[in-house]
Amino acid sequence: MTFYYCYDAHCGWCFGFSKTISTFAQQHKDRFHFEVLSGGMIPKESARPIKVMASFINDAYKRVEELTGAKFGADYLWHIQHPDDSDWFPESLTPAIALCIFKEYLPQRQVEVAADFQKALFEEGRDLSDGEAYRHLLIKYQIPDTDFYEKLTDPAYEEKARYEFALCRQLQVTGFPKLLLQTADTKFYLVAEGYTPLDTLNARLASIMNELAREQQNQN
Repeated sequence: MTFYYCYDAHCGWCFGFSKTISTFAQQHKDRFHFEVLSGGMIPKESARPIKVMASFINDAYKRVEELTGAKFGADYLWHIQHPDDSDWFPESLTPAIALCIFKEYLPQRQVEVAADFQKALFEEGRDLSDGEAYRHLLIKYQIPDTDFYEKLTDPAYEEKARYEFALCRQLQVTGFPKLLLQTADTKFYLVAEGYTPLDTLNARLASIMNELAREQQNQN
């Protein structure tokens, strides 16, 4: 059975959910596979300067901090609070391509990698549209930098990322974060939609597993 964690690197609520989903994945890694799908929240074709959304983010990040306990870093907030001086044009495609590359090397650590991408953005203030934003993670995860940067501009990896965007739409994901458990070819359970505490995730998983066990008993 597979968990699908539908997120976007630029989603502040996903950043708030990072610690929770990371702990949940660590708790259940021996029983389930965790697949992270990028959602394409900000299409590259319509990327706009950060100042367009800075006012909204400046209000929204405080709600994320209050509810989740996550803390946005000063280097990120500088861009939000000095939008006229920022050169950021946020878009979701580049970090989605980067994630596809990391996933090839680290299929069992996808949730951890996604959390690190968001830490790089929201805590450390790295521009995820700039390939240099990932260099420290290439070192951490021992991924050859030459290979990574070649693939980052390879159309085949852009296609992989856009396929994930399409898969999220097919799964009817309209907001992030979203966590789904696939238990059969066409059977999915919604485990989380929006920020969800760890105890709630575990309670919902226990309920699903009990339901599946009853169904199995009835079939026998």
